[in-house]
Amino acid sequence: MRRTTFHLIVCSVIFLALIGLGASLSSQAPLKILISNDDGYDAPGLAAVVEQLSKIGTVIVAASSQDASGASHSVTSMDPILVTEETKNGIKWYNIKATPATCVRLALENLLAEKPDFVITGINRGENLGTVSFYSATVGAAREAAFKGIPAIAINLARGGKMDYGAAAEFIVDLVKTLKDKPLKPGTFLNVNVPNLPKDQIKGVLVVPQDLRATIEFYEKRVNPSGQVYYWKSYKHLEPGADKNDIWGLRNGYITIAPFSIDQTNYQEIKTLDSLKIGGWKK
Repeated sequence: MRRTTFHLIVCSVIFLALIGLGASLSSQAPLKILISNDDGYDAPGLAAVVEQLSKIGTVIVAASSQDASGASHSVTSMDPILVTEETKNGIKWYNIKATPATCVRLALENLLAEKPDFVITGINRGENLGTVSFYSATVGAAREAAFKGIPAIAINLARGGKMDYGAAAEFIVDLVKTLKDKPLKPGTFLNVNVPNLPKDQIKGVLVVPQDLRATIEFYEKRVNPSGQVYYWKSYKHLEPGADKNDIWGLRNGYITIAPFSIDQTNYQEIKTLDSLKIGGWKK
């Protein structure tokens, strides 16, 4: 009897240990990461982040077949969406003729076998700071993932003489590792901007709000050889102001993280607007 009891106890201990081991192995399962961008399927920033993130998870790429910079959150709705699939170094790549936001939605709805743990968009060639982020398709694609409740990060590298995506790619790996254990709240996504500096010259990381100043844009009036009037757009980067926001941080050598929300409601104005009498329509 005693020997039988002893055997039962030993078996129980082993069984519980195996359950614990299984749970541990499950918690250490590779991350599932969807990557997209707005600079196009062949962009070097996309290749750089794919290479680094594939070291910590299972990566799938769904990117626009052409450069869609400035497309914001536009979607492809009136044209057929052509998709070409290929495998490179064991990673599945989808080349999609669609806007970046549509690339992300199509991947989430049709192309992926299961929901990813993260959606990463970038690394964008050029910064997306302040109100410029509203025009960014890199940010728009990340927002599309946030609509579906998936943690999403848009990452951008400031322009410079030499575009070295190495430091930005390394940083996004560290950020994903951190957020794996401390996930973002639903509806929140991040806009990250990295200075175009060697890694040892980056001062650190700042979590900051976005600069809300209007962009500086110019439209030069021109006339083509046939006499048709047209306008040519140009812009100027905003210099940092007094407030410590995303523009201030990047210009001063910091990586900036701006937490964005898909909820655009100004809750402070609900009661004010609700109290208005609008031509007799408000009852």
